Amino acid sequence: MSLPIECLFCKFVAGTLPTEIVGQNERAIAFRDINPQAPVHVLVVPREHYADVATLAAASPEALADVIALAQEVALNEADGEYRLIFNSGPLAGQSVFHVHGHVLGGKKLGWNPA
Repeated sequence: MSLPIECLFCKFVAGTLPTEIVGQNERAIAFRDINPQAPVHVLVVPREHYADVATLAAASPEALADVIALAQEVALNEADGEYRLIFNSGPLAGQSVFHVHGHVLGGKKLGWNPA
C-alpha cells in the first residue's frame, strides 16, 4: 500500500518529517504526541496507511497485532506497564489525523473524561 503524501503520520513513518520515535517494530512505529494529555502520551501507528482501526483490523490483523504489541512495549518502558490505549475513529470521536493511531497514555493515575 502506498503512503499518502499529505498524511502527517505517513511523513513520520517515511522519515521525511522529524519526530521523536520511542519504539518500532516491523509493522509499526511509536512517537511522542506533540500535545500530551498525560505524562506519557505516545502515538503508535502502523507503517502502512489505514484511516481507522476497523479498516486496519479488516485489512491486516497482523499489523494491528504489531501496533498493540508496540503499545505494550512502550507502556512497559515508559509507564511501568500501566496504561490506557485509545483509538479514536472519526471526527465526532476526536480523530483529527486520518491515519489510524493508538494513544498510549500513562505515567499517573488517569481519570475518566471521555468528552
